[in-house]
Amino acid sequence: MVLAAGRGERMRPLTDHCPKPLLAVRGRPLIGWHLEALARAGYADAVVNTAWLGEQIEQRCGPAAGALQLHYSHEGRDFGGALETAGGIARALPLLDEVFWVVAGDVYVPGFAFPRAALQAFAAGGKLAHLYLVANPQHNPGGDFGLQDGLARNGGAARHTYSTIGLYRRAFFASLPAGNPDGLKVPLAPMLRQAMDNGLVSAELYAGPWTDVGTPQRLAQLNTP
Repeated sequence: MVLAAGRGERMRPLTDHCPKPLLAVRGRPLIGWHLEALARAGYADAVVNTAWLGEQIEQRCGPAAGALQLHYSHEGRDFGGALETAGGIARALPLLDEVFWVVAGDVYVPGFAFPRAALQAFAAGGKLAHLYLVANPQHNPGGDFGLQDGLARNGGAARHTYSTIGLYRRAFFASLPAGNPDGLKVPLAPMLRQAMDNGLVSAELYAGPWTDVGTPQRLAQLNTP
């Protein structure tokens, strides 16, 4: 699942008329980097959730990216706006498998390959989520989560930034109504912290290039030759 429903307030005025996942990095829309990587990895289907200017995303990406079939969860059309991360994933659960990747459509991570071996290993284990953490960027010096003995920790002296890339099991969202029919707005972080406290979230460090394209300045830097 590629998360593409956010408003992109910090990217204004660029996002006043263009959804952030369609902003171009090196000649390719941000979301396109993920979809092409998923297609190269041999996945058959991907879900994209939309809200702000969501019709542009479906028009640009279409029904498929190569052999990757695209399915859309239109939160803006159905509920008038984005449902936050957990609410949006819960809404899309009927379109997703028992285990699945999640990545934000506004991060640039050109070397991440969504390895099938990682998904298979996660599916064979007993955790509810597996997170990919990265070195803390300047805009998030305190990090998000700790990492100890392969488990994500809610705290710790050395914390890392959540890349927005993760593997999830449907059971992680069992506390929410199936398919989120009422459009509940639910953030992901509190659910992750609760699962971490129960030892149900594994994690690893990802050392490849990664950028949270959250401001026009960061976008310009990526596009500077």
